[in-house]
Amino acid sequence: EVQLQASGGGLVQAGGSLRLSCATSGFSLDDYAIGWVRQTPGKAREVVSCVNSDGSRNYADSVKGRFTIVSDNAKSVLYLQMDNLKPEDTAVYFCNARNVLSAPPTDYWGSGTQVTVSS
Repeated sequence: EVQLQASGGGLVQAGGSLRLSCATSGFSLDDYAIGWVRQTPGKAREVVSCVNSDGSRNYADSVKGRFTIVSDNAKSVLYLQMDNLKPEDTAVYFCNARNVLSAPPTDYWGSGTQVTVSS
């Protein structure tokens, strides 16, 4: 059974840093695309960053140069290092895993973790 558990959110001042963690089980990070998606009330869900099954990484334009995604395959943990945080980064962050080998691709979601950035 695929399971994802996000943690590491909190309250931080603008310019500060947080590191989110997503503990995974039930699948290999080598076979899935995995990433972080954030949700703010009244706004569309936004893909923040992801690690594709080929190891390539993608970032939303809004976080490029500030966020770093790291996949620790040995520990089955996905991290999101968030630096120089801005108030507009405030959102609930969800960990997502996608089985790209299934047809159609299957998405799995973990619980969210709240990130609040004060100005």
